[in-house]
Amino acid sequence: MGLFERYLSVWVGLAIIVGIIAGSIMPDAFTVISTLEFAHVNIVVAVLIWLMIYPMMVQIDFSSIKDVGKKPKGLVLTLVINWLIKPFTMAFLGWLFFKVLFADWVDPQTATEYIAGMILLGVAPCTAMVFVWSQMTKGDANYTLVQVSINDIIMIFAFAPIAGLLLGVTDITVPWDTLLLSVVLYVLVPLVAGALTRKKLDQGADHSKIDTFLAKMKPWSILGLLATVTLLFGFQADTILSKPEAIVLIAIPLLIQTYGIFAIAYYMAKRIKLPHNVAAPACMIGTSNFFELAVAVAISLFGLHSGAALATVVGVLVEVPVMLSLVWFANRTRHWFVNE
Repeated sequence: MGLFERYLSVWVGLAIIVGIIAGSIMPDAFTVISTLEFAHVNIVVAVLIWLMIYPMMVQIDFSSIKDVGKKPKGLVLTLVINWLIKPFTMAFLGWLFFKVLFADWVDPQTATEYIAGMILLGVAPCTAMVFVWSQMTKGDANYTLVQVSINDIIMIFAFAPIAGLLLGVTDITVPWDTLLLSVVLYVLVPLVAGALTRKKLDQGADHSKIDTFLAKMKPWSILGLLATVTLLFGFQADTILSKPEAIVLIAIPLLIQTYGIFAIAYYMAKRIKLPHNVAAPACMIGTSNFFELAVAVAISLFGLHSGAALATVVGVLVEVPVMLSLVWFANRTRHWFVNE
C-alpha cells in the first residue's frame, strides 16, 4: 500500500481544511467556479472526477470475465451484498438517523439531502481501492479482478434504477435525465475509455506498459481527488463553519453501515465456506464504496453546495480508516476460514 493510500484520510483532512479556509476568504472565486455548468454538470468538477476515475478503469481487465465460473460462491456473495442488501440498508439508516433520531438537529431539506448522499454511496460499489484491500489481506488477485469487472458491468445498468428507486422512496424528486447522464459520463464513458486504453497498451500482453502508464497517471488521480475535496468544502465553507457538527452526524450512520455490512458479508462467507483468499476481498468489495462516482452524481443531481455532496465527501473521510481496521480484523481471523 503506497504512502498516499495509507494516509488518504490525512490528505483528505488537509484538503478539507484548505477548502474551508479558501472558501471563507475567497467566496467570489468559488461562486465563479460553481457557475461553470453544462446540463447540470459542473465542468471543473467533471474534469477532476475524470482524473480520478479513468486510471481506475484502465486497471480493469475484462478478459478475466471468462473465469467467472470459477469459485462462483464468492462472486454471488459480492453481488448479493452490493446490489440486494447494501443500497437498502444505507437508505434505511439514512432515513432512521436523519428523519427520526437526528430530526431535531437537522432541518428537513438538509436531512433529505444527507440521505440522498448516503444512498448514492450505498449504490456505488468499490472499483479501485478494493485492489489495495485485497492485496493487504492476501486475497486472490485474479479473482478480485473478476469480481470488480462484473460489478462494473452491472453498475452501468443497475446504478440509475436502484438509485432512482431509493431516492424516490425517500421522497426525493429524481431528475432522471441528469441521473442517466451521470451514469454515462462517470461510468460508461470512462469504462470504455479505460478498456480501449488497456487494449492498446497490452497488445503484446506486456503488462509493464500498463503499469508504467498507471504510475504516470497516479499523481493526476491524486490531484483530482484532493482538488475535488478542496472545492466541495470551499463551496460548503459557510455551512460547515456555522454547523461543524454536520460532519459528525453524517459520519455516525456511515460508520454503522460500513461495519454492519462487513459483519453480514463476513458471516455469510464463513457459512458458505469460502477460502479466506476469496472471502476477504469479496467482503471488502461489498463493504467499500466507489465514492468518486457518488460525489460526481451528488453534485450533478443536487449541486455543489448541497448536503448530498457533503455526505459523499464525508464518506471519503470515514472509509479509509474504517477499511484499514477491517483489513486488520480479516487478517487476524484468517484461521476461521479454509485456506488455499
